[in-house]
Amino acid sequence: QLQLVESGGGLVQPGGSLKLSCAVSGGSLEHYGIGWFRQVPGEEREGVSCLTTNGITYYPRPVKGRFTVSKDAVTSTTYLQMNDLKAEDTGVYYCALVDRRGATTSYVCWEPDEYDFWGHGTQVTVSA
Repeated sequence: QLQLVESGGGLVQPGGSLKLSCAVSGGSLEHYGIGWFRQVPGEEREGVSCLTTNGITYYPRPVKGRFTVSKDAVTSTTYLQMNDLKAEDTGVYYCALVDRRGATTSYVCWEPDEYDFWGHGTQVTVSA
């Protein structure tokens, strides 16, 4: 069973940067698609980036050009670099993995329901 632990959240001023980490134990990242999601109280969890096993990335328009997802296969860690942060980026950030072993169809990488494993989240607050 995979375990995911996020870290790196905190309070940052608008325009600042944070780098979130998600350490994965119990398995290799090789066969898993990666997603990063954000949730604010009262709203649905929304995708902010994803990285497929083929190396394809996706970013929704509000974060494109500011957020970058990456992974380190050696340490089984995925990262979310967030630059030029805005107040609307505030929320709890989650990393998630989807098992793609044996998959024969594509998946919608920004949809939370596609994912099999989740971390517990890390709070990011962007405020002056």
